[in-house]
Amino acid sequence: MRSAPEPETLDFLLAQVCRLHHARAHTLLESLGLYCGQPPMLYALWEQDGLTHGELAARLHVRPATMTKMVRRMEKAGFVERRPDPEDQRVSRVYLTDAGRAIQKEIRQVWSTLESETFAGFTLEERVLLRRFLLQVRENLLRVTGGKVHW
Repeated sequence: MRSAPEPETLDFLLAQVCRLHHARAHTLLESLGLYCGQPPMLYALWEQDGLTHGELAARLHVRPATMTKMVRRMEKAGFVERRPDPEDQRVSRVYLTDAGRAIQKEIRQVWSTLESETFAGFTLEERVLLRRFLLQVRENLLRVTGGKVHW
């Protein structure tokens, strides 16, 4: 059995940073009535309104059942609505409501705030270097997972 990672290891530090980043994102998004997984669905609908549950699930790399739950939750919050497909009544399409369109600016501000807070004190050169390192870390992990990632 492996022991827990040492607090000084890069792996431990990366996991800690990810948890803290996620917690801060959760707090900022919660003030808008959103959960962390919901903005990607809004981004997809801002790009192309009226996608099916299956199309949304494929774009967000989540299971259809997860997408159904997310759509219901966002519909209840007033950000999206489901309507039957005009060609095939068995299929429903997801559309933004006025509230779903209006929140775009606020979500972009949340991400801007999060980035500013996260990288405060970094020079431009340090940000560029960190970005290169993170891209390499992502590439390493994609390689060993075969590119199969569930966000």
